Amino acid sequence: MASKCILISGTPGIGKTTLIIRVVENLRISHPNLKIQGFYTREIRQGNQRVGFEVVTMAGQRAPLASINNPNLQAARWPTVGRYHVDVASFERVVLPELQIHEDTDLFVIDEVGKMELYSSSFLPAVLRVLNSNIPPLATIPVVKHGRDIPGVERIRNHPGATLYMLNPSNRDEYRERVYSHVIDLLSKQ
Repeated sequence: MASKCILISGTPGIGKTTLIIRVVENLRISHPNLKIQGFYTREIRQGNQRVGFEVVTMAGQRAPLASINNPNLQAARWPTVGRYHVDVASFERVVLPELQIHEDTDLFVIDEVGKMELYSSSFLPAVLRVLNSNIPPLATIPVVKHGRDIPGVERIRNHPGATLYMLNPSNRDEYRERVYSHVIDLLSKQ
């Protein structure tokens, strides 16, 4: 049976990653023995300018995801999203092991399933294995733009058992509590 899946969506900068981090922090306080696997994506800034993104695993391992400043990525003709060059190899090296299913895992965190991450041909199959396991995932996905969804994201958004929380400025704080409670509820049913 497919696991229940909690999806967080919203426009860029609305607080999806912040919500995920706060929920994980609260879980670690209230349930310190939970085994949480996965990653979140963090902005890299120089002053007021965003210059890239990195992935951070639940164990604290970091790796670059995308950058505007890395000449090696530009020279190697890495894929781009906007002005960012995506370091697929670095992303895969750190994230794919985090998406391996282990019997003692209680929760997967996947922030995010988006355009940059989907340049990895191995990422979507790994995410789908997690969604089809008995371990609940807490994941973020981008909003549908101009009536079109990213094909891999559409599969996740429409996955059986998925519950979507659409963040906006007026519901962010309320949803932090609701998502935390939803995760606790899913974990209690395992």
